[in-house]
Amino acid sequence: MHNPGHTRSVNHRDHLLHTPDAFVRTTLPGMERAQVIVHISPACGAAFTQYTAELEPGGTLGLTHAQRFLYMLEGAADLATEASFHSLTPGSFAYIPQGTSHTLTAQQTTRLAVIEKPYEPLEHTSPPEVLVGREDSVLSTPLNDDPDLQVRALLPASFAHDFAVNTMTYQPGAALSQVEVHIMEHGLVMLEGGGIYRLGNNWYPVTAGDVIWMAPYCPQWFGAIGKHPAKYLIYKDANRHPLG
Repeated sequence: MHNPGHTRSVNHRDHLLHTPDAFVRTTLPGMERAQVIVHISPACGAAFTQYTAELEPGGTLGLTHAQRFLYMLEGAADLATEASFHSLTPGSFAYIPQGTSHTLTAQQTTRLAVIEKPYEPLEHTSPPEVLVGREDSVLSTPLNDDPDLQVRALLPASFAHDFAVNTMTYQPGAALSQVEVHIMEHGLVMLEGGGIYRLGNNWYPVTAGDVIWMAPYCPQWFGAIGKHPAKYLIYKDANRHPLG
């Protein structure tokens, strides 16, 4: 039941928790039969944009001037570039380099997480190419040798890429081994389960569907709570010198 005037969402200088009870939908230029929930953007202080796109059958994403990462949450969609065609289903992901002409068209009612960031070229390094894959085909590795905390890196560990996207899965009771404070900023969407997130000096219960932004140097920690694993998709900028 809705509690008038209350929400779990919070917005602080160094972090944002965006919860479904506060989502507002809008459209972006070029979209057809689609709407988005913009969770993270430069308007909140971020250097990237993250949104959930909701497409009706036949719906399409608009164009972007940035590089784009897609992660399928529900439904099915066709991704076409000048050189390739792929059908995407839940668990599929795709990276489209900046300036690459492409279309994404929903075969049925579809939801997907979208991350967009202006590309930072690196001297003497070729830019990345289109990449399409499935999360369950990516090798899972334990974080800090903890078998109850598994990481799947969805983008190659290459200086060609200026950001990384991973999924992290925690067995019930598993937690990060330390409070992290670092230069990278994060965009995170809870995919399954839930737990407690420390952001700054605040502690928040989080669950599937919640989205979090963490600014550089925001103290952060997560522990899984409940009878089922907790899992999230997480973005971070990477592979570039702080001075640019």
